Parts: sequence; C-alpha cells; structure tokens
Amino acid sequence: MMILLALRALLFYIGYLLTIVWFGITGVLFFSFLPYAIRSRYVLLWNRLIIFWLRCTCGLKVMVDGAENLPSTPYVALSKHQSSWETFFLQSFLAPISTVLKQELLRLPFFGWGLRLTDPIAIDRGSPKKALKQLREQGKRLLAKNISVLVFPEGTRRQTGPETKYARGGASLAVASGAPAVPIAHNSGEYWPSGGFIKYPGTITIKIGKPISSTENDSRQITEQAKAWIESEVKKMTRRTQPV
Repeated sequence: MMILLALRALLFYIGYLLTIVWFGITGVLFFSFLPYAIRSRYVLLWNRLIIFWLRCTCGLKVMVDGAENLPSTPYVALSKHQSSWETFFLQSFLAPISTVLKQELLRLPFFGWGLRLTDPIAIDRGSPKKALKQLREQGKRLLAKNISVLVFPEGTRRQTGPETKYARGGASLAVASGAPAVPIAHNSGEYWPSGGFIKYPGTITIKIGKPISSTENDSRQITEQAKAWIESEVKKMTRRTQPV
C-alpha cells in the first residue's frame, strides 16, 4: 500500500514541477505587465490545476463548510496552517485575495515568479517589527482595493497535534483597516503531512467561521477568539490514526 501511495505522490510531483515551470515562464513573459485582475487570474489557473491533479493522482478531495460566512466586503482571513495544500486551495477559493508569506519564496525560480503576479505581502520574518509594518501598510492598501488578505497566524506550517502560538499581525491589520476577521479551520495536515512526501487519499474538510468584528474587539481579543474557534474545530476533525 505504501509503495502505491509513494508512486502516486511521485506522479503528482512530476506534474507539479512541470506546471510550475510552465506557469512561471509564461506568467512573466505574457502577464507580468497586465493589471492585477488579469495576471492573478492566470496564476489561479495553476492553483486550480494543482488541486485537480492532486485529486486525480492521490485521491485527495475537499469539502467546504461555512462558505456562507464569507463577507461580501474585503476581510482578513485567519487560517490554520498545516501543509502546502491550503495555500493552493484558499488562494483560489477566496479570490481575490493576497497571501502573507515570507519574502524568501519570491526568490525561488519559476515558483517565485508566479507568486509575484498575485501581489502577495512578502514580509521579513527576521525582523518582527518590520514585518508587522509591512503587513499593515500593504494590507490596508490591498483591502482598500477590494482585495482580501490571507494570514496564517501560526507563521509557518505546523504538524497536527499540540496547539501553537498565534501571532497578532492579522488581527492588527483587521483593526487598523476596520475589516472583519474570518477564522478558517481545516485538517489538511492529516492528508498532506508537513515535510512528508506521501499524500493520503481522503477528503480534507475546510470550515469557515463567522466573521469577528474588528470595531468591537482589539487585536488580542480577535486573535484569542479566532484561535479558540479554529483549534476547537480542528480537534473535531482530527483522526486518531493516519488515514490509509
């Protein structure tokens, strides 16, 4: 069984790498000079293709619960971060949205080229004060242009298990801009383990919570409410054994 799963994962990564090269080169050559709405839409084709290819090769599906909770106006999404999967899916499902990420990713050949086309908020994680300033300034600019912002409060991918500390940067942006904060929980790490090669078949569950007001709560309260809801929902989804 494990050999079959490894072969399916290998097939997925072959397609993954080939599409990175294609979209990275064509994106820079033909779309980098076009308006955000057009160039980002092209990159999102890659996101959707990856999710589709993952389903075909590894049998990994998705179920979304709570989509009706998404505001009709721009918002700050605060999502659990367990794997690379949610970065692909949420960028597409929540579009138009800009993702907060470490600036080193933009230096990667092909992959970084495509990322630049989506106007991400690339922060310097080595300097927390500078990173917070970047997040607030660029985030407010994007929200004013009706582009939501996706933040992973844990800062990096975390294995399923013990709760981790949530940074208040995303909540601070919500308060500074007046935009609501939307908590998002999922169990992607059970099917795409962080740092793992094998992808397990099954259905990833995404749960979208009710918006948290940024005018009635400060950044600490927003972060605490988001964390409490996310971690509670993740525990409900978590299986005791690895899916097979």
